[in-house]
Amino acid sequence: MSVIFLPWKFVRLLVQSVLLALAQIWAHKARAALTTVGILIGVASVTAVIAGLTGFKAKIWSDFDTLGTRRIMAMPHRPDSGPNKGISWDRLRFYPEQVEGLVERCPSVEAVSRRTWLAKFLRHGSRVVEDVDVIGVDPSWPGIAGRSVIRGRPFSLIDVEESRQVCLLPPNIRDKLLLDNDCTGERILIGDRSFLVIGVIEPPLEFESGLVNMGDQLEMYVPFSTIYDRGAWFSIEAAAKSPELCEEARAEITFFLRGTRKIKPGEQDTFRVMTVQGALDVFNKIALAVTAITSGIVGISLLVGGVGIMNIMLVSVSERTREIGLRKAVGRVRRRYCFSFLWKR
Repeated sequence: MSVIFLPWKFVRLLVQSVLLALAQIWAHKARAALTTVGILIGVASVTAVIAGLTGFKAKIWSDFDTLGTRRIMAMPHRPDSGPNKGISWDRLRFYPEQVEGLVERCPSVEAVSRRTWLAKFLRHGSRVVEDVDVIGVDPSWPGIAGRSVIRGRPFSLIDVEESRQVCLLPPNIRDKLLLDNDCTGERILIGDRSFLVIGVIEPPLEFESGLVNMGDQLEMYVPFSTIYDRGAWFSIEAAAKSPELCEEARAEITFFLRGTRKIKPGEQDTFRVMTVQGALDVFNKIALAVTAITSGIVGISLLVGGVGIMNIMLVSVSERTREIGLRKAVGRVRRRYCFSFLWKR
């Protein structure tokens, strides 16, 4: 029979506990309100931190996906040790002939482009835009960077071979110069040279070359040979045939450049080859460390909040210890003093 009435006893105990808790909250309104506010602030702060970290990581991953996991960048880099530690600038920088034949000799590479830049001012009529990055690229660069020409035409091989003074503008430069939406055929001054606008290219990605662009980035594009001279510095950008071949393509480019730059076996590379996937792996490690540190701080906050709640619970029980003892001493049974708060004292 006792087994049959066990659920009823449990329900009765649960109801008694709930009614007792409500009575204590009603009897100490200020204390209950402060405890509730503390709980709300603690939970809200934890939720905000977790949501912020999750959103930040999702945004970064989305930007990397937009940038393209097939993209590979190579640039000159002076090693920290070895015989090439003090290599001269003339030997350190890339030369155009060192890139020739790269696609043909690297089977995992789909396309390659050289990239150089200058800082210039632009002028169209009375409008002037200062400190614009004028970037020289090859015709294959828009496909590597995932930047389509939305109006007009892209660069052609003839533009590069003849070093034509033509350019592609992004929408922000076009708007700053007060040009029409379709501004192909217009002429602008880049420094003291006149260039023909042949098209409008998509806006820059938020992550360009693995770095976060700060603010409103001002850049435009011209054929590589138009602004390159023998003393200039340039980097290499390439695209693998598929994301799965990205690491293989990186190894092939490294081997190819070591040969064209005549780096002997055992000597360190005088350049650095990076992939977007590699940059994403670095970000994941940083994000993991930040998450661990933040989780520790949040855990301490939760512990402090829990101690505060336990303190309130202890005070509530301690306040009734003498009252319950006194009621038991005068003959009250458990059922009566559990519901004693329902009667006025």
